[in-house]
Amino acid sequence: MFEFKIHHKDKNSLARTGTFKTPHGIIHTPVFMPVGTKGTVKTVSQDDLKKIDAEIILANTYHLYLRPGEKVIKKLGGLHKWMSWNRPILTDSGGFQVFSLAQEKGLTKNTKFKTAIKIDENGVEFKSHLDGSHHYFTPEKAMQIQHDLGADIIMAFDECAPAQSSKKYFKEAMIRTHNWLIRCKKEHEKFSKKSQKKQALFGIIQGGTYKDLREESAKFVNKLDFPGIAIGGLSVGEGKHTMLKMIEKVTPHMDKNKPLYLMGVGTPEDLLECIDRGIDMFDCVHPTRMSRHGAFFTEHGRFSIKNTRFKTDKFPLQKNCKCETCKSYCRSYLRHLISENEILGLRLITIHNLHFLLNLMRTIQKEIKENNFTKFKRNFLRKFKSKNEKI
Repeated sequence: MFEFKIHHKDKNSLARTGTFKTPHGIIHTPVFMPVGTKGTVKTVSQDDLKKIDAEIILANTYHLYLRPGEKVIKKLGGLHKWMSWNRPILTDSGGFQVFSLAQEKGLTKNTKFKTAIKIDENGVEFKSHLDGSHHYFTPEKAMQIQHDLGADIIMAFDECAPAQSSKKYFKEAMIRTHNWLIRCKKEHEKFSKKSQKKQALFGIIQGGTYKDLREESAKFVNKLDFPGIAIGGLSVGEGKHTMLKMIEKVTPHMDKNKPLYLMGVGTPEDLLECIDRGIDMFDCVHPTRMSRHGAFFTEHGRFSIKNTRFKTDKFPLQKNCKCETCKSYCRSYLRHLISENEILGLRLITIHNLHFLLNLMRTIQKEIKENNFTKFKRNFLRKFKSKNEKI
């Protein structure tokens, strides 16, 4: 049921195009996945997502477990029926959210978590951010929840250590993650035998910002023979240069016939740099979050619609954009909507920003196919970083 095929390889980089077959459709890579944390991509409908040709979206296990609960979703036919989305879905394991809660509460200097969570080798105890109730996640629990949710691609439960952790703690977290991956795989195989649902379990590489740990984790995860592999624990404050160096340490140890997924990355600059280094899949809340602050993408960079220069501007957000927003509305009107906190403004800018990224990915696929990716990347970044005021 799951099959990854590589179609084109760029001659001057590690960029490549491919297809990943799932029960709910084929995903063309490189791919960006809009994030629907609580079962919805904020401010837009499933029809909006189909119109901009989103092939796959991401949902969050932690949030859906707490509300409405995975059993409710299972009873109603699983995520696809519940959300009325008949295309592929990926669910993360909830691990990042569990551990990020502790970081929000604060850490001591030796990176031992305060009372927000308690970690042991079996799993993690945490408090709900909704009502303070206590919960306990284990690798087995993460698999059970994700099997009930029924996404096409599910993620192993991992520990995402804070960026400021010591090397000693990064190693402890990595080893714990490796042990949890084995348990996740075993539990996933057990559930798969009992169910008619077909789900692909991806393993996750950890190791912080240490090259030797990243290499060790990459080799370990690769040997477990998952149908896809994710790189976790990056884009969490370590800096772009460090992030790219960690990716470069990981990719040589990966099975080249499997999709490689970089979690939590989604700016145009990062997408291009990481595709250059062999990444196939991405997700990030950035394009939807920036939309809610009135920021929008153009080929000349990011701009804020709140700027007074747009008060009487009759042009669309981007003059050559074919999204529904740009075909129908001018900057002046969009600025008015955002200034008045109108929900329509949030929706229209979100549609544009998601369309911009998805269209960028389609263009990248075309440029790789034509062996022109390196030149395209150079020209795109030069223009995007120019901040040309004459947009």
